Amino acid sequence: MNDGSFSNGNADLSAGAKATGAVKPPDQYSASSIQVLKGLEAVRKRPGMYIGSTGIDGLHHLVYEVVDNSIDEAMAGYCDTITVTLSRDEEGRQFCTVEDDGRGIPVAIHPIEKKSSLEIAMTQLHAGGKFDKNSYKVSGGLHGVGVSCVNALSIWMEVIVKRDGGIFRQLYSQGNPTSEVQRIGDTDETGTKVTFSPDYTILEENAFSYETLVTRFRELSFLNKGITITVSDTRFEEPKKQTFYSEGGIVEFVSYLNEYKRTLGETPISIEGERDNIKVEIALQYNDKYDEKVLTFVNNINTKEGGTHLTGFRTGLSRVINAQLQKNQKLLKRYEDRLEPSDISEGLTAIVSIKIPEPQFEGQTKMKLGNSVVTGVVFSLVYEKLGNYFDEFPAHAELILGKIINAALGRIAARKAREQIRKKSEGGGLPGKLADCSEKDPALCEVFIVEGDSAGGSAKQGRDRRFQAILPLWGKMLNVEKAQEYRVLGNDKLQPVISTIGAGLTRYNNMGKDEDLDSDVTFDITKARYHKVIIMADADVDGSHIRTLLLTFFFRYMRPLIEAGYVYFAMPPLYKITIGKNVSYAYDEEARIRILEEAGPDAAKASIQRYKGLGEMNPEQLWETTMNPETRLISQVTLGDAEEADRVFSMLMGEEVEPRRAFIDANAVYVSNLDV
Repeated sequence: MNDGSFSNGNADLSAGAKATGAVKPPDQYSASSIQVLKGLEAVRKRPGMYIGSTGIDGLHHLVYEVVDNSIDEAMAGYCDTITVTLSRDEEGRQFCTVEDDGRGIPVAIHPIEKKSSLEIAMTQLHAGGKFDKNSYKVSGGLHGVGVSCVNALSIWMEVIVKRDGGIFRQLYSQGNPTSEVQRIGDTDETGTKVTFSPDYTILEENAFSYETLVTRFRELSFLNKGITITVSDTRFEEPKKQTFYSEGGIVEFVSYLNEYKRTLGETPISIEGERDNIKVEIALQYNDKYDEKVLTFVNNINTKEGGTHLTGFRTGLSRVINAQLQKNQKLLKRYEDRLEPSDISEGLTAIVSIKIPEPQFEGQTKMKLGNSVVTGVVFSLVYEKLGNYFDEFPAHAELILGKIINAALGRIAARKAREQIRKKSEGGGLPGKLADCSEKDPALCEVFIVEGDSAGGSAKQGRDRRFQAILPLWGKMLNVEKAQEYRVLGNDKLQPVISTIGAGLTRYNNMGKDEDLDSDVTFDITKARYHKVIIMADADVDGSHIRTLLLTFFFRYMRPLIEAGYVYFAMPPLYKITIGKNVSYAYDEEARIRILEEAGPDAAKASIQRYKGLGEMNPEQLWETTMNPETRLISQVTLGDAEEADRVFSMLMGEEVEPRRAFIDANAVYVSNLDV
C-alpha cells in the first residue's frame, strides 16, 4: 500500500488525500497489537464491565458480591448467620470481612485443573459451584465471576475456610495467590471468612459507606427470612453495629416501608406460589399517600429497572382490580370507566421477589429481568390468588377500590390543572415578583427563593443582577405531603416556584407520567432555568419550617432537581460581631466562641448582634454574608437512600403524630439556640 492509495485496487485515492491535506499516521496495527489478557487481567483492565463503575457504587459492589455467596449458601439451606465487619489498619487503609456458617468453599484438589478448588474459585472467571445445579438451585452474583472479581480488584485478600474437619487459609494480591492453600488448624465447624482490602489505584473511592451497606443488608434480611445478618463498623472511635433478622420476610418489608403511613388494612396481602420451577413471593399493601413504591428482586438482586416479573405483577393487579370494580355496583355509580395503571398504583407499596434457576438479565449489572416465561407465571398467580383474596374479604377490596377511584377522580382534576399551567406557560409569563437575571446560560444562573417581601427587597438590591435571580415568597406554604396532586398544582404559593424553575413537574414522588399527558407537562431537567436553586430563609423556627415545606415539595414533585444537585440551602450568619472597626460574622455558636477567643482582651469590647431574620441585614450585608459566591456558605441537598428519605418525609410531614413526637423526643437533646 502506498500513502493514500490502494496498490491492488482500481481506485487511486492519492490525489484526494493530497487535496484535503490529510496525512495518515504510521500503520502500527499488527499481530503484536493483539493482547491476550490472562487470568483476572481483564477485570483489572476493564473493571467497569464487571462491577458497573469504579466509584462508590463499584466499591460497595465488591462487598455485595462476597455477601451474595453467603446468601446463596443460605438459600440452599446451609447457612443462617452472616457477619460483615468494616475495619481499617494502622495506616488508615480500609478493609472488609465477610464471614458465614455455610458449607465452606471446597479446598480439595480439582480433578481436572489439578489445583485446590479454593484457588480455582478465587482466581478464575466463570469458576464456582453456581454452575452446578446440584449445588445451588438458584444464585445471585455477577454471572459466576463475583468473588474472583473482588479478588482481582483487591490489593490483598485472605480466605479462611472451615470444612472437612480442618481450617484452611490462602492469601492473594491483585487476583494472584501469594501462598499455597494451607491447613492451619482443626475444627468441627464449617463456613467461609473472606477479608479483602480494595485496590484504590483502580477504585476511585477509598471509604465504605456504613449507611449504604446497612440499607442493602436490611433488604437482604427481609428477602431471606430466618437469616441473621450483622453489620459492624470498627473504623472509628465509636463503633457501630446493627443486626437484622426477619421472621415474616417481605411481608415485614412492606410493613417497614409503610411504617409512618396510614395503611388500608392492618397487614399486607401475601401471595406465594411456584410454577415452572419459578418461586414467586409478593406482598402488597395500600396506604393513604399518593405515590407508588414497588421494589422487585430476582434471586435477591434488586432489579431497579423492573422486567418481566414487574410486567406480570402490574398486568395481573390491573386485571383483578378492574374485575372487582365490575362486581361492585355501588362503586360503579361513582366511576364506571376503566381504571388506569396510574390510578391503581397510587398509594401502593409492594415487593415482588422471584427465585429462578436461569435468570436472563439485560446488562451485566442486572437491572432488568428478561425471561419472558416469568410474565405469565407472575400474572397467573396474582390474578388467581389476589382475586380469591378479594372475594373472601370484600370489605378490604371495597376499601382499596374506593382509594383507587379517588385517585382516578384526582387524576382527572390534576389533568385539568396541568392544562391550566400549560396555558399560562404558553402565555409566556414569569411570576410578577421574580427579579430575573440577565445571564441566559442555566449553568451560570442561580435563583434565591427568599422568605418574605422585606428580605426579598434586600436580596434584590444586594444581588449581582448578571447571574442572580430573586423570587420572594409570602404567606403560608402548602404541605404537599397532605395534599392531593390537583390541589398542589392549583396552589397560588407554589405556582411562582413552578413557573420560575421552568421545568414542569413530575407526578407525586417522581412517578411515571400519566399516559394521557403530553411530555411538556412532566418534569424535564434540561429545561431548568437555573442550576442553583437556593432556599434562603431566616435562621429560626419559621425559616426552618419554610425550608422543610419547600424541600418536601421538591422531593415529591421535582426530585430530579435534587438528584441533579441543583438544590441548595443558603446559610445566613447567626451573629454579627463588631470589635472596634473590625466586623466578623459567625454562622454558628462554635464560630462565635472562636472569634471571641481569637480577639483576646478585645473580646470584652465586642458588640454582638444576633440575627433573627434576613430582613435585619441591609443589602450590602446580605450580599457579603449570604449571596457573594466568594464569601458565602451554601449547603447542597443530596439524596442518598431514596427509600429511607421517603420514610423520613412521611414521618415528619405526614398525618401520623406519634412517630413524629417520638422522633422529636429522641433528637431534642441535639438542639441548640431554639427560637420559639
